[in-house]
Amino acid sequence: MQLRVADYPQLRLIAWNRREDDLVDEDEALALYERNWRYVDQQALSQDERQLIDRLVRQYGHGVLNV
Repeated sequence: MQLRVADYPQLRLIAWNRREDDLVDEDEALALYERNWRYVDQQALSQDERQLIDRLVRQYGHGVLNV
């Protein structure tokens, strides 16, 4: 499954070098979050984006967010 970068504000922030309408695979999105976690404003995460990250960690990270 693919995600639209613009649908998730913190993902958009860390994927600054991509167009807003770009799509990324879910495993690639998790890798972006993990590589750039220090730039993610955890206080600003929406409930939807927080749930997305939790799901990606369970599905692709085997329950571990490598940050």
